[in-house]
Amino acid sequence: MKTLEELKAIREKMQGQVGLRSENESQTRVVVGMATCGIASGARPVLTALSDAVQTKNLTNIAVTQTGCIGLCQYEPIVEVFEPGKDKVTYVKMTAEKALEVVEQHLIRGQVVSKYTISSEGRL
Repeated sequence: MKTLEELKAIREKMQGQVGLRSENESQTRVVVGMATCGIASGARPVLTALSDAVQTKNLTNIAVTQTGCIGLCQYEPIVEVFEPGKDKVTYVKMTAEKALEVVEQHLIRGQVVSKYTISSEGRL
């Protein structure tokens, strides 16, 4: 049985995560592909790393969400960043460590991490 303090801590943590899901047109959306191929390739730790980093750094202008199939199985795990007024950035073959670098460089400093983008693969 959990204590009242433990339950309050869980509630506060979950409310913060629910807040990450609320979106508006001025927010940056970070979308992780969580179809079967994405999950099999390691998308779950990527999603967790992104969600935790955004929450820990109190980045209230960023919504981390998940989606189904993105259609590029060979590049999974895939993370797409949608910033208002800018072109979509697609990161491929992501790991939790790469995701944290994307948070620091792209989401906080505004610099796309080109070495992890789909264009760095030389095919698209």
